Amino acid sequence: MADFELYGSRGCPYTQEMRDWLDLKGSDYVEYDVEADAGALERMVALTGGQRMVPVLVADGKVAQIGWQGQGCMVDSRAAG
Repeated sequence: MADFELYGSRGCPYTQEMRDWLDLKGSDYVEYDVEADAGALERMVALTGGQRMVPVLVADGKVAQIGWQGQGCMVDSRAAG
């Protein structure tokens, strides 16, 4: 089982920065593109209490971080599908 879940979007540079950081640390993670996967978007919104900013890093089923160094990308609720 992966250490982390990363919810993000392909077009968000902050998702890429968080991915690069996780890779640099050698962290094991599963990534979900919330713009391409409606189920992942629903899970992310449920986990964050309605937040639609990516990236979202989840550890042990709980949100560890929203955004990257104070920055993030907003995801349109109609994006996934």
